[in-house]
Amino acid sequence: MSGASGTPYAAAVLRALLAAGESVDLVVSRASRLTLLDETGISFRDAHWQDDLREWLSRGADGKPGTFSVDIDAVRHWSAGDLAAGPSSGSYPTQGMLIVPASTASVAGVALGLSKDLLQRAASVTLKESRPLVVAVRETPLNGQTLRHLVTLDDAGAVVVPASPAFYAGATHIQDLVDFVAGRVLDAAGVPHGLYRRWQGELGGGSHRAG
Repeated sequence: MSGASGTPYAAAVLRALLAAGESVDLVVSRASRLTLLDETGISFRDAHWQDDLREWLSRGADGKPGTFSVDIDAVRHWSAGDLAAGPSSGSYPTQGMLIVPASTASVAGVALGLSKDLLQRAASVTLKESRPLVVAVRETPLNGQTLRHLVTLDDAGAVVVPASPAFYAGATHIQDLVDFVAGRVLDAAGVPHGLYRRWQGELGGGSHRAG
């Protein structure tokens, strides 16, 4: 997680990864902790990360507590400042990496290979090892510099997934819009899920569901 607005996207992706039976190495940047506090009121603390993560993931996109029941036993948390952490090395086994949401600062850092924190370093390692890297950029409007950084990431093999909800799936709640973006991120990573209604070639399918 980077510091962009959009913590519900990250929560939805995490819940779906765990539901799919995946193990997760979680890196929460310093900036994203501020965003999480601002958007949810939850302080993400290294010493109490399990309690904080469980509380966060239990909430829906509307902030209502107790919406979801989540088992976080398959999550391993790494401090963003720990550059000796497992994901900082190519010999540490991972299937790939998802940056959700991705700020323009994190996009720039990864594109330039800065490795200023564990998130950027792990992304650089993912690229050099030719593993899937999915970047869910959440910003608008995008200036030329950021667009060039995104092209650099695309050239390096990353998949850029703008956090741009669609409406053909018949969304009736904010969680539906969040889940669509989370589902597209997981599609790019090859992780099975049932977060949104897929297009079936039938016009009006979304409006039928909404009705």
